[in-house]
Amino acid sequence: MKILLLGKNGQLGWELQRSLCVLGEVVALDREGAEGLCGDLADLEGLARTVRQLRPQLIVNAAAYTAVDRAEGDEVQAHRINALAPEVLAREAANLHALLVHYSTDYVFDGRGDTPWQEGDATAPLNAYGRTKLEGETRIAATNCRHLIFRTSWVYGAHGQNFAKTVLRLASERDSLSMINDQFGAPTGADLLADITAQAVRHLLPALGHNDHTPSGVYHVAAAGETSWFDYARWVLTCAQQRGFNLKVDAAMLKAIPSSAYPVAAVRPHNSRLDTARLTNTFGLHLPHWQQGVQRLLQEIL
Repeated sequence: MKILLLGKNGQLGWELQRSLCVLGEVVALDREGAEGLCGDLADLEGLARTVRQLRPQLIVNAAAYTAVDRAEGDEVQAHRINALAPEVLAREAANLHALLVHYSTDYVFDGRGDTPWQEGDATAPLNAYGRTKLEGETRIAATNCRHLIFRTSWVYGAHGQNFAKTVLRLASERDSLSMINDQFGAPTGADLLADITAQAVRHLLPALGHNDHTPSGVYHVAAAGETSWFDYARWVLTCAQQRGFNLKVDAAMLKAIPSSAYPVAAVRPHNSRLDTARLTNTFGLHLPHWQQGVQRLLQEIL
């Protein structure tokens, strides 16, 4: 099976190169492309041309416009990358009878309440990033291509920067540190998301290349459990202390603040909890608690 992976150098794309290679030949592209192939989601014609040239059975789009605050003043470009480019990939996938895997976000919801969001709940994005990601979902579905859209949240990876690394750096440099305590979700490792992707695709392999119906649609993916950014940071600092990491600000000194005390350009949802029952029931998966993944990350960086 030939697999086209877009966004190979991102946190998720980095892990997908590992998880997908056991399923077939992976052609992994970043924004720069390679050997006449286009990996730039802003180049819609180049994307379509690349898919037609490679004729993959599986397209995995791990690229996106993810600068949430910048998108408030750059929504045209965010829309091109997060909405129009996925539609191009979906249309080409439909022509090839290929499967498209795409990643979306809990930001399609308004973040009210404290109940985990289900796939069929009403959407109402609070910011430009959420609006463009939601439109990408809608445009993919409208092509009737075979697709899996994985909505996720609070993604981190060992490759590149992440929340835990930032907390440890700030706690080592500053004399005080504050974290938001009224936004809730589950930190989800890029490695877990990549492994779930590979498992879901493997589950669908018998139907690929045929006219059998595959369980297309949206699936929520997140590690088990929940936390706030404050409690997440406090747990990271506690683990670092236990390992003898030198900190100016320890877990007991961390201060809790509301979102209103940390103004940003794009409004964030307070409730990023995701109900993953549809995913686990469809693909027979067990999702580990968020602390397990972060613990592995900390073992690597401490």
